[in-house]
Amino acid sequence: MPHIFRRAKACRVVATAAALPLALSLTLAGISHADPGAPPERQLAESVQAPNIKRHLQEFQKIADANGGTRASGTPGFDKSSDYVAGKLRGAGYQVTVQKFDFPFFREKSTAAMSQVSPDAKVYKPTAPGSSELGDFVTLTYSGSGNVQGTVQAVDLTLPPAPAPSSTSGCEAEDFAGFTAGNIALIQRGTCPFADKARNAQTAGASAVIIFNEGQPGRTDAFAGTLGGPGFTVPVVGASFAVGEDLASPANTVVKLKTDTESTTRSTSNIVAETKRGNADKVVMAGAHLDSVLAGPGINDNGSGSAGLLEVALQLAKVPPKNKVRFAWWGAEELGLLGSEHYVANLPEAERNKIALYANYDMIASPNYAYMIYDGSGGPAGSAEIEKNLAKYFDFLRLPHVPTALDGRSDYGPFMTVGIPVGGLFTGAEGIKTPEQQKMFGGEAGKPYDACYHSACDTTKNINEKALAVNTGAIAYSVATFAFSDNPPARTVAAKSAPAQHGKTQTYHGGLAM
Repeated sequence: MPHIFRRAKACRVVATAAALPLALSLTLAGISHADPGAPPERQLAESVQAPNIKRHLQEFQKIADANGGTRASGTPGFDKSSDYVAGKLRGAGYQVTVQKFDFPFFREKSTAAMSQVSPDAKVYKPTAPGSSELGDFVTLTYSGSGNVQGTVQAVDLTLPPAPAPSSTSGCEAEDFAGFTAGNIALIQRGTCPFADKARNAQTAGASAVIIFNEGQPGRTDAFAGTLGGPGFTVPVVGASFAVGEDLASPANTVVKLKTDTESTTRSTSNIVAETKRGNADKVVMAGAHLDSVLAGPGINDNGSGSAGLLEVALQLAKVPPKNKVRFAWWGAEELGLLGSEHYVANLPEAERNKIALYANYDMIASPNYAYMIYDGSGGPAGSAEIEKNLAKYFDFLRLPHVPTALDGRSDYGPFMTVGIPVGGLFTGAEGIKTPEQQKMFGGEAGKPYDACYHSACDTTKNINEKALAVNTGAIAYSVATFAFSDNPPARTVAAKSAPAQHGKTQTYHGGLAM
């Protein structure tokens, strides 16, 4: 899941009864295994077994270990992960498509450095590549490389900041009238995309760009962000409000700034598997992103969703569904949902209209988990039905659950944009567990759901096996419900245009437009 430092919404308690025993496997507690008289959704939920899912995770870990510790798109680790998933699906009898596409690859090769040379000698704390613990500044995704020293020149700043976010600093070319080429542009966050600010500065001759947070409550820390794609040749960083305020006065402050990045075009792929039988005019679709970040093997993010989905697909292959079922494992999600966007953008409208729903499974086994179901009230018509179906499974197990917002952060975003009903599950990323959630789910309040999010420690040791088992059962239950339904959710309005290929959601990496 892309990194945007969002807090999970957890305002409505849907069920509060006691959780299942810790000895939980995928077999539903209190229900006989593989009951031939049970509805198909219960049969599929009972057929997926925790040891099989763990074996997929162990395979992903082995692949990462043998390929530089990562499974990121554009690396051999991702290619081997794709081969593994595609091979399992072909062996089960699915029609498998490997959809290749080019994407803008980015990595930070070494930790950036920034210091004030004059009037005061001062070193600012960097953010290490792939770290979720932010320093005083962060290299923005697709920043150029450089090692520069220059005079800081403020660009249309509002200091002190306005009560509400409203800064237009650097948004117009006119903001750089009188800018001295070779200076370092100091720009305030707000209103327009980071890319617009950085591009205007680069065009004006800036040797580097520092975009600092705007300064309102909640907008003071350094921030991770993206410039949306390659094309930037100078260092571009996102800094805290305190750093920006420090550099803005006095005038003619001199700063040294170094970034070391690689921004190129590489190839990756989506893996799409479809049942050979079922009504092709009612396609039930479920997906998970297969790629990790460069910093680690990505076993929770998102080996967990990928492994759970794979095991569900392998079990579903044993029975003919009433509706076509299509599973997808996306590439390049971590750089902005690029795989799912490519898929939707290249799907003819007639084919998009056949997709009854899309359910997304991204991070389903966070160590300090909460059971979160995407809030269908925020999605296209039909989304609430997906939420209710998943909630029914948790209620049946007498497990608490909370809603989480459909904010476009994961691969359901492109489907939501074109009006397809969406839903899914999530157990939390870098957000902080609340005391209320601790009472509901256990774990530790005041701690991240996943302390190893986007880090090298996101290994097989970073998995909560109970959450993995429960959520995979829920995936199976939901897939089977709609696979055998006469009337799965469907759009009630005409499809919107597909998103532009390689576009970004507004919330990705802290918000392109904020």
